[in-house]
Amino acid sequence: MNNNSHAAHRVSGAGLLIALGIIYGDIGTSPLYVMKAIIGATPINSTLVYGGISCVIWTLTLQTTIKYVVLTLQADNKGEGGIFSLYALVRRHAKWLTVPAIIGGSALLADGIITPPISVSSAVEGLEILYPHIPTVPIVICILTVLFLMQSFGTQIVGKAFGPVMFLWFTMLAALGVMSVVAHPEVLKAFNPYYAYNLLVNYPGGFWLLGAVFLCTTGAEALYSDLGHCGRGNIRISWAFVKTCLLLNYLGQGAWLMQYEGKYLTSLSATNPFYGIMPEWFLIFGIIIATIAAVIASQALITGSFTLIGEAIRLNMWPKVRLIYPTNVKGQLYVPSINWLLLFGCISVVLYFKKSENMEAAYGLAITMTMLMTTTLLCYYLIAKRVAKIWVFLFLLVYLTIEGSFLVANLIKFPHGGWVSLAIGFLLISIMYIWLRAYYIKRRLTEYVKLTDYVPMLRELSEDESIPKYSTHLVFMTSAERSTEIESKIIYSIFQKRPKRADIYWFIHVNTVDEPYTMEYKVKVLASQDVVRIDFNLGFRVEQRINLFFRKVVEDLVNNGEVDITSRYSSLNKQNVIGDFRFVVLEKFLSYENDLPFWENTIMQSYFNIKQYTASEGKWFGLDTSSVKVEKVPLIIKPAREMELKRIG
Repeated sequence: MNNNSHAAHRVSGAGLLIALGIIYGDIGTSPLYVMKAIIGATPINSTLVYGGISCVIWTLTLQTTIKYVVLTLQADNKGEGGIFSLYALVRRHAKWLTVPAIIGGSALLADGIITPPISVSSAVEGLEILYPHIPTVPIVICILTVLFLMQSFGTQIVGKAFGPVMFLWFTMLAALGVMSVVAHPEVLKAFNPYYAYNLLVNYPGGFWLLGAVFLCTTGAEALYSDLGHCGRGNIRISWAFVKTCLLLNYLGQGAWLMQYEGKYLTSLSATNPFYGIMPEWFLIFGIIIATIAAVIASQALITGSFTLIGEAIRLNMWPKVRLIYPTNVKGQLYVPSINWLLLFGCISVVLYFKKSENMEAAYGLAITMTMLMTTTLLCYYLIAKRVAKIWVFLFLLVYLTIEGSFLVANLIKFPHGGWVSLAIGFLLISIMYIWLRAYYIKRRLTEYVKLTDYVPMLRELSEDESIPKYSTHLVFMTSAERSTEIESKIIYSIFQKRPKRADIYWFIHVNTVDEPYTMEYKVKVLASQDVVRIDFNLGFRVEQRINLFFRKVVEDLVNNGEVDITSRYSSLNKQNVIGDFRFVVLEKFLSYENDLPFWENTIMQSYFNIKQYTASEGKWFGLDTSSVKVEKVPLIIKPAREMELKRIG
């Protein structure tokens, strides 16, 4: 990371405020629905209230504080966090680690479709206290639609207001909680873990309440994903403030509930204890602030989804869809296809479930899978850092037990809506698997030849005036990792498909590295003034603007006297006119001349079916469309069996 990034990540008042606005949207709005989900349709009683709050306290301590804030934030990839950044750190240690990375990333994206509807719905439904018959579904859909329409403009301006608004939100949570706790201080007994144990072990059906308790920590994974925005120090210090405010509000809700012991929550005027602790005169202000906080929580998940897709593309786990950088702020990304898919998914969730209490059934199951996958990858990270195996084993044992319990408890939600998030997650897993598997099949079976064997032929072709000149500078994108090799299809394109005479042949290879913001290149001149190979090493979060990068490299080579890019036409050379550049991009299609095994054929057919809806190679590499020639070449992965034809005449 550059010095500016390090400066931004130093602990400061501004950094802490930014952390409040970006990091804690999801976990910060959980008081809107957690206690309501725990109580459900059961009569209010002390075992349920004290036990539920005790479970929340110790979940936020063990899961969010110890696992994520203390341990997982250590696993930063040059300042970047998230499950794909963690995977990039450990993928060298075992090939199968791709599996937890794909499952975890897909589940996190699925969670991004459930979080905005449940957060906004929980906030807007507070209006029903003042206006019992108000239709909340259209209001929620309108808010979500406006939110997604704003994405194409970037969040730089809006983002500046996030910090102060979330500070106001957390201060409100704490103040309301304290006022309620003062009226019923006995609720402080919930800090004793015995009450959590008593609820889970002795209360009828108590274990299954973990599915509702888990909702208090769903934002912990997003907290790790946003590490690169604020830095570890700012997150850790601001978390102390956030956790205090959250716990005070949960305790306040518990104190309010105990006033109605023996009654059903649905029979009270305020069916959500979050709004129950508000004075009546403050209710409308509380609803407005809660709605704004819910929008900010949704924004954080949407931004995180864009970042996740950008990383997945560069790790060959997602189709090369169009990426847009709406502002100059580092890391800000807009993915149109994902934006509209998320909007469609969110509206569908709202229309299907209608109420936030119904959405709670679908919420939490997917993110539990992500947390389990993060635990798996983190174990390999700890091993790579040479942490004593006994501590790694203890970490694995503790968190597999905790998260395994949450997963089992959440499975009861499956028939009541949990299947929605799992179905979305399975679809995303399928796409990631197909894309990654197809990448390895192509890479393994693509035929490469020695480029050095063809350098003399390239020089002769360059000087053969009997062939019309195709371009002064001819540039090919190559996937060959070794600088001495080239795809046979490129050689076929130059010499056989249509002889392409050029003054200088350029071959560009892009290597995506595990460090997020690396921008390096190296040049190998295979034949002076005739054949040049350029290798770019780009981080998995760097936009691949190859046209721009290539021009910069050529400029450096000219300044160093390594190449001469002026036209070799004598009339133009006298005027020092720069020769034209033309890029040739080879787009593969699945040849009919294949005899593939059933599974590989299914993978490749699926791959090419998806690929027709994605950006072209030229657009993905940021090439100027006016100077790009796209050639279709057959991808013959395995030649068909030889056939004997009998001549009869």
